Amino acid sequence: MPSKLDHLRDMTVVVADTGDLDAVRRLKPQDCTTNPTLLLKAVENPAAAPIVDEALRWGRTQTGPSERVVDAICDRLAVAFGAELAAIVPGRVSTEVDADLSFDTEATLAKARAIIRAYQERGIGRDRILIKIAATWEGIRAAKVLQEESIDCNLTLLFCQAQAQACAEAGVFLISPFVGRILDWHVKAGGGPYTGETDPGVVSVRKIYKAYKAQGVKTVVMGASFRNIGEIEALAGCDRLTISPALLDELAAAEGPLPRMLSPHAGPAGDAVLPLDEKAFRFALNEDAMASEKLSEGIRAFVKDLRSLRALVAKRLADAA
Repeated sequence: MPSKLDHLRDMTVVVADTGDLDAVRRLKPQDCTTNPTLLLKAVENPAAAPIVDEALRWGRTQTGPSERVVDAICDRLAVAFGAELAAIVPGRVSTEVDADLSFDTEATLAKARAIIRAYQERGIGRDRILIKIAATWEGIRAAKVLQEESIDCNLTLLFCQAQAQACAEAGVFLISPFVGRILDWHVKAGGGPYTGETDPGVVSVRKIYKAYKAQGVKTVVMGASFRNIGEIEALAGCDRLTISPALLDELAAAEGPLPRMLSPHAGPAGDAVLPLDEKAFRFALNEDAMASEKLSEGIRAFVKDLRSLRALVAKRLADAA
């Protein structure tokens, strides 16, 4: 009997949210996404030692301030893991721009272009890569420029309609609206209990998806950050869903039907949507306590893990000196 994962693959592009190469080989997703947290876990995995050792050997040949060398090694690690993932999956690999650049458009552009060059040096074209950027105003402005340069982007840490609208107006290739972190916020605020249908993260993604389809927006909607398979089932039919290996395994073990919950055949577009300038975007985000808090919290968490990765690389460099 087909599993729920089999049924999901029939209507949604399944993406693995991991840097675990063995898990990706086993689960055979179409695409892969990573972030600083997942990269840190991957680097700490003994199975990744050859990749890490190569980056450290390369780093020892570099000159300049130690902080710059460490940053360069971290960039090399991100691309090295991405290249390994690209050799396994048939589709795209998302590689994230440093989270501490989330409010710097020009630095984000420079880092994104460097990532693409690094992949090209490994024989991997830009059509296989998504540059992952936090959905701040500055990040969305950078994505608009990158899209005009035919560098496709994945805007992450997306929690509200204002972020989704700004991404659509910027011509972003793909957005990653979060589900579980929205649920976390509402539960902490005393809400619930929730079902798959009433889960506020599910409701948010459905709203964004339906608005995009009704308005003819081409930006891909990829639900992310899941806490349980009920959330995934409630978004069956979404363009893409990026899912952890643990939840993919749970879906693979579950039998029974999986009805389509989202369809690209939307209803009328409704009232015209006014374009968002910077002031309107920032005000709308500020008015949404959940979105503004979770965006800031997410950036802080990714920066923390990025700093941990840099510290780990610096220690290994020092130990080998």
